[in-house]
Amino acid sequence: MPFWDNARFLCVTLVVIGHGIQRLISDSDNALIVYLFIYAFHMPAFAIISGYFSKPGAPNARQMRRVITDIILPYVIMETIWTLVQFLVEGKKEFNPTQPSWTLWFLLALGIFRLILPYLALLRWPLLIAVGMSVGVGYFGNVDSTFSLSRAIGILPFFILGWRAREWGVVDRWRRLATHGWIVRGIAVAVLVVWLAVVATWIGYWRAIDLRYWFFYDESYRALGDGEWWSGLVRLALIALAALLTAAFFVLIPRGTLWITSFGGSTMYVYLLHSFILYPLRETGILKDEHSSAVWLVSMVFACIAISILLSAPGIHRIFRPLIEPKPRWLFAETTEGPMRSSRTDPTGSRRARRDR
Repeated sequence: MPFWDNARFLCVTLVVIGHGIQRLISDSDNALIVYLFIYAFHMPAFAIISGYFSKPGAPNARQMRRVITDIILPYVIMETIWTLVQFLVEGKKEFNPTQPSWTLWFLLALGIFRLILPYLALLRWPLLIAVGMSVGVGYFGNVDSTFSLSRAIGILPFFILGWRAREWGVVDRWRRLATHGWIVRGIAVAVLVVWLAVVATWIGYWRAIDLRYWFFYDESYRALGDGEWWSGLVRLALIALAALLTAAFFVLIPRGTLWITSFGGSTMYVYLLHSFILYPLRETGILKDEHSSAVWLVSMVFACIAISILLSAPGIHRIFRPLIEPKPRWLFAETTEGPMRSSRTDPTGSRRARRDR
């Protein structure tokens, strides 16, 4: 379905833009407006897509092997590379795979989601329970970023929502909606415009309370400076906001084949590799002071779009496939299921139309 390929590419492009303008937000309100607008829903949208293509049943040997090849091994490889890069550039000498570097937290979160889903699927109200876990985990300061546990539990409701959305047939119903589709799109545009207006109007307040850290879902309420009993209601409101914004975003995604559709199969390449391109900009401090103007902001947005397109190129796949899609057949015991065939998907559901060798 072209819709999902379009959604994957647009989501990962928002991720790149968010990371690209991050160093601008300390000196630019305009950058912070764009940043908060994106961060309110872009990772929840990613989690929903991943949940939509996940199976709730007990995993078989092939599926468990794919968790190793698609999630665990790429994480170990990329974390090792990041450790080397940080040693060469910053002099850091610690290799600690329990604390994921920068963007790698989402890989671990996907692994946690895959482990939790079969158990939640057995329960009567899995989505409600996932929301309760997300809200509740913020009260425990000992649940931190180790193995991305706090962040994984924080955005778990969106992964479960994606899985439930497929069971409810939400996308199929939307595809069949023709007569009043323009009305729904109009409402979606209004929702996004209102959120943008809210962010822009009270940007001083959002900066003062460090709203952006609430969108990371990786700190306890006390660490965020809000250790009151009602702090969980704030996260609950942000979960509801993210669900609303994500729904509006998905409604506006084209359902037909576009020039970006073919890029949808490159989600993990863009996600895992873009940080190496942005890293020099982040560390040199070039995106500060006089370089935080609106011109630089717009330039960075377009540069991030170009990076997403560049990393979706087939040549990038050929070069970096051993890192992103490792195939260590020697690592596995012999099984009766045989080799994995074509029509394989990555952790976000992107098709890999080839036979594993």
